Amino acid sequence: MKRLGISLYPDQSSFDQNKAYLEMAHKYGYTRIFTSLLQMYGDDGEDLFAVFSQTIDYANRLGFQTIVDINPALFKELKISYDDLSFFKKLNVWGLRLDEGFTGAEEARMTRNPYGLKIELNMSRGTNYLASIMAYEPDRDNLLGCHNFYPQAFTGLSDQIFAEYSQQYRDYGLHTAAFVSSPTGKIGPWVVNDGLPTMESDRHRSIASQTSHLVMTGLIDDVIIGNAFASEAELQQVAANFVAPYPILHADMLPGMLPIEAKIAFEAPHLYRGDASAYLLRDTQPRVKYGKEGIAPHDNHQSFEHGDILVVNDAYGRYKGELQIVLTSFADDGQRNKIGQVSADDLGFLDLIRPWSTFVLEKTNA
Repeated sequence: MKRLGISLYPDQSSFDQNKAYLEMAHKYGYTRIFTSLLQMYGDDGEDLFAVFSQTIDYANRLGFQTIVDINPALFKELKISYDDLSFFKKLNVWGLRLDEGFTGAEEARMTRNPYGLKIELNMSRGTNYLASIMAYEPDRDNLLGCHNFYPQAFTGLSDQIFAEYSQQYRDYGLHTAAFVSSPTGKIGPWVVNDGLPTMESDRHRSIASQTSHLVMTGLIDDVIIGNAFASEAELQQVAANFVAPYPILHADMLPGMLPIEAKIAFEAPHLYRGDASAYLLRDTQPRVKYGKEGIAPHDNHQSFEHGDILVVNDAYGRYKGELQIVLTSFADDGQRNKIGQVSADDLGFLDLIRPWSTFVLEKTNA
């Protein structure tokens, strides 16, 4: 089961703020909560737990499942044994996310707790961390993975490392999660906050495009907004891109687009033809439906660049009506009309669309 999630930081926000945010997120189908207990040191720890408990209890009543971020130091601070997780059961959380690793044996032991608490591993650790845990035969039903988020600019995971580390969890059939960042969210676990994405390439993308990115990788089950509070519009955008039946490419369209070209672009999902070209991503289905329609050539002859969205016009005979997206630049010979471009935020996703896969174009401008 795939889930949408939000993050809450009750030590930095009021219960009323958290309550309103939970109710709004619930309305759009969010069911997971990430929160951090790593701030629970010192004399005020007991008071902070009471604050957290109030928010978690209300979230539970709405059907949310809460996972709390912890580390070995917090176990020592709270005098909690790895073999007795009753403290977290009393806190009414769904599971624990281990921000820092143990030896492998402790993680495996914790998955066999009698309460069914989920043990979520830090997927961003990579190396042989997961393999060392699996060697101790954990209860896989209680074992999850979730990447880190990165408050400091230029420190998020590269796309390559993200894919490599995530694939390890896929290979074991474990449930996975990663973070997107809200441009309006200003609250995170630490004072430094330049956004809270998992991948560095997502830091300045729109939240809709960040969501599409995680979905298109095919490596992530749950998408969590890392900072609070996302706006209602952002909650809607993440939900829409997350539950869409096909991956979404956002498109900036030109004002001179013909009505027939708009139908070709947006009326139906697009199937990437399997005999792939290095120059063009092709959907040949529209030419079957619209092959008898008139599609006059545009006057603006130019070179076509990576990400340009094209419709084959009357000058190309039997290919008329085909939708194409440019992968490698080439000169315009007058037989194709440029109708728009894949948005800058989504240009990097063209490599994630594979031959014979289906995708949707969504217009960004009115």
